[in-house]
Amino acid sequence: MSKIYISCVSTTVYDFIGPSFRAFPAYAKLYWFFSPNAGMAPKVIGLLGSPLPEGNTAQLLARAVQGARDAGCTVELVPVTSLDFQSCQEMFFCRDHETCILDDDMQQIYPKFIDMDGLILASPVMTMGIPGTLKSFIDRFQVFFMAKYHRKQSLISPDRKEMRAGLFICISGMDIPEVFVGAKLTIRAFFDIIDCQYRDELLVNGMDGILDITTRPELLDAAYKKGFALGKSLVASG
Repeated sequence: MSKIYISCVSTTVYDFIGPSFRAFPAYAKLYWFFSPNAGMAPKVIGLLGSPLPEGNTAQLLARAVQGARDAGCTVELVPVTSLDFQSCQEMFFCRDHETCILDDDMQQIYPKFIDMDGLILASPVMTMGIPGTLKSFIDRFQVFFMAKYHRKQSLISPDRKEMRAGLFICISGMDIPEVFVGAKLTIRAFFDIIDCQYRDELLVNGMDGILDITTRPELLDAAYKKGFALGKSLVASG
């Protein structure tokens, strides 16, 4: 396996050398790893919405981002629950400014989401929607919403809108009709707000029966292939 360069900024660092994200003691809120061709390749963010760094969602995301990396992209992983941020307070500072008035970890996140070329977002279904921390994270992108829809000046340049694309990975314990509808509506809205095309999805239901995603290697392979396909398309667009 190629060497992975890890850099951290401050509570838990995660090791990506295995099939999932293994925590070990250190000081870190964000962690990221890059291919050796960093600086030239498309930039992909892997956004983990689950609080479990070694859970089923994280393992699917690990395979997908490995696929994007093998396709030639640089990858930065953002585990949402490791960030220190508040929920949106509806102060509307972003109506007239390109940032939020709240001074927290989101100030580091906004430039990354402007600069990225692709997004792989992975989340479990919770209460027919997405986890609360991930929803609060998405709500803080009113900064992008106000720029695009209120001021009519998107933070993403017109020439980059066409190439930005994403993949949504979602798992559900239940196996019932329309279990992914709520989550998909939210994620599609988020992708639209940040000018990132909703290119593909991997939806896995019935996890209450499967329990351990490693017993279903075909699902891990599917995540890898979808991540690889997204990465290849971004490389071709670049």
